[in-house]
Amino acid sequence: MTGAVEQRIDKWLFFARIVKSRSLAQKLVLASGVRVNREKIDNAAKLVRPGDVLTITLGRSVKVLKILDPGQRRGPAPEAQVLYEDLTPPAPKPEEKAAAAVEAGYTPSEHPPNKRERRALDRLRWDGES
Repeated sequence: MTGAVEQRIDKWLFFARIVKSRSLAQKLVLASGVRVNREKIDNAAKLVRPGDVLTITLGRSVKVLKILDPGQRRGPAPEAQVLYEDLTPPAPKPEEKAAAAVEAGYTPSEHPPNKRERRALDRLRWDGES
């Protein structure tokens, strides 16, 4: 390990190249987009140390990262990847998603619905919600 044992979460996210700037890291933390060891944090000054597990929500994806080392600077990508271990489970392949949808009883249509069919679907949805 280099330098200090503990580091601010916003600084670490910036050094590990998870976000593009420290201000974006602060906004991510304040928006409850980061958990440290399964606990929500709402302070960008939260100190993290090696061994902590971060759960980060970025858009529609979730990353699970284990901190291995606090960084000293925002270096190139290969240097940043040494700071953490990616524990994110692999995303299901498109074939697996399609197989799961077929098992659930969904069969995709051969053609998109035409105007008459769309209106019938809309009537069905609105009648069911009323």
